[in-house]
Amino acid sequence: MNAKASLNLPEGVTIDATVTPEFAGILSHDALALVAQLHRQYEPRRRQLLADRVARAKRLDEGERPHFLPQTKHVREGDWTIAPIPKALECRRVEITGPVEAKMIINAFNSGADSYMTDFEDSNAPNWTNQIQGQVNLRKAIRRELVLEQGGKTYKLADKIATLQVRPRGWHLDEKHVKVDGQRVSGGIFDFALFMFHNAKEQIARGAGPFFYLPKLESHLEARLWNDIFVATQKALGIPQGTIKATVLIETILAAFEMDEILYELREHSAGLNAGRWDYIFSCIKKFKVDRDFCLADRAKVTMTSPFMRAYALLLLKTCHKRNAPAIGGMSALIPIKSDPEKNEIAMAGIRADKARDATDGYDGGWVAHPGLVDVAMEEFVKVLGDKPNQIDRKRDDVQVGAADLLNFQPEQPITETGLRMNINVGIHYLGAWLAGNGCVPIHNLMEDAATAEISRSQVWQWIRSPKGKLDDGRKVAPELVRELIPQELAKVKATVGGDTSTYERAAQIFEQMSTQESFAEFLTLPLYEEIE
Repeated sequence: MNAKASLNLPEGVTIDATVTPEFAGILSHDALALVAQLHRQYEPRRRQLLADRVARAKRLDEGERPHFLPQTKHVREGDWTIAPIPKALECRRVEITGPVEAKMIINAFNSGADSYMTDFEDSNAPNWTNQIQGQVNLRKAIRRELVLEQGGKTYKLADKIATLQVRPRGWHLDEKHVKVDGQRVSGGIFDFALFMFHNAKEQIARGAGPFFYLPKLESHLEARLWNDIFVATQKALGIPQGTIKATVLIETILAAFEMDEILYELREHSAGLNAGRWDYIFSCIKKFKVDRDFCLADRAKVTMTSPFMRAYALLLLKTCHKRNAPAIGGMSALIPIKSDPEKNEIAMAGIRADKARDATDGYDGGWVAHPGLVDVAMEEFVKVLGDKPNQIDRKRDDVQVGAADLLNFQPEQPITETGLRMNINVGIHYLGAWLAGNGCVPIHNLMEDAATAEISRSQVWQWIRSPKGKLDDGRKVAPELVRELIPQELAKVKATVGGDTSTYERAAQIFEQMSTQESFAEFLTLPLYEEIE
């Protein structure tokens, strides 16, 4: 049943999508009025900031190097801290992440993690049903009303659940089904405003929010826009200023040069920074895509111990603790391998090493993508923290990281046929699943989302164009070689997934086009979004 005709839409607001009776409860007049208010007030600034991104990318293509901003030196050298962290965010030793579907929400809340970042972004294919059903699911979960009957099992929330944090979409993504005054609204504003309207006061009453994660920022001015939206929304809803708290994912190379400034802009609303490693690697490839001296090795060889990644992780840690802000480590893509105990132990050892390194460095917590990893990760943080909720008091004044360290892009080798095939295989597999509505996919015993898929396709594009993009056997990575391997890897993907593989055929076409075409698509998900309902 389509309940769209019964909606009482605010003036200037249109919806071009099916609205179920349950969706109509989310898309209420007053909730959409808040969306419209924020759109009218802040959309021009969002558009300008996106234009600024394009201009900055052009300067980087022309040889400019990222740098610490001279005009904000006083912020970096100033003696200031963020506002105090609320009790619910003091202990974040293990955070679990995942999309907004009901089973994931229940399992994540019940996982034993300190915090659960529910995701409207990279691990969620943003079709209309996923986005609005996700809002329905969260509204029910917050009120302890979410129950799922599936496969003969009943899933419901435990008495003790993780602290909720919500990741809306990034600034670059629109919500194409909702327009205000004939113009698409920002996906991030749409996700944020609907969640705030329906849940902020309930979360406040429970002492558990509202808390957010902010993705894909490239500058402190983009953080300033979010801060201004927080202020306006708290005022509109009659909520005390400073109630919203947000953690920023540092997942672009440009944001790494403005971490102090980003914390400063959000200082009344900040909950720290997170080392979003996979998008960070993608960002480095994207920003230096035409630099003839830039070329990274196989994705599997680029780890958190690689020079530029190590520098970024330590600088983030030092920056956060200097400002009394939490520093949260990123996601290892490893997941449990139930079918093979030997491989599973290797994967678990990798998780332990990753979380032990973060905890020993001084991080206050880290991410996992699977409930089966919570205990393993928790053990490593407890070994270092004991019963302390965090280690913000560990300031790491010994860390000295400069621009050259952040730009020390190693390793460059090896680039192998196996690595090239893996990029093609993962790219096709993930894109096919995304087009079918699934944004978080286990592939080859790793949890893949949009960020890891972006590495796969951007790396192939860059290898084709870089003089250093040669396989270890001497062959140049070229469009012809990529086109030769795509049908072979598509066949492997089809054999793996079985059933209806129609979206994977389309995925292979998209991967070939995006990795071999002359122009570089800024984000994989932008053209894909236009293809889905």
